[in-house]
Amino acid sequence: MENDFVSIWLEETGNPAIEELTRANRKVADETANFLLEKGLNSGDLSTILDINHDEIARWLSGKHAFSIKSLKDMTDTLAGHQV
Repeated sequence: MENDFVSIWLEETGNPAIEELTRANRKVADETANFLLEKGLNSGDLSTILDINHDEIARWLSGKHAFSIKSLKDMTDTLAGHQV
């Protein structure tokens, strides 16, 4: 793991709930990256489609972003309706 704040905190505390959230965020990031690859899109395209700053998208795809239920729903709904 990288030496970011979350990784250091997990190493020190070992909180299973946080570890599960981290795994879930990584899974969403990986699945999003795979979706983009399958559709021939990149992070810049996702930024445009979702109308979200590219730096935020980069955080999402790094797996270090805590997704809320609302952000996941918004992203899923928008991508489901987007024709490539």
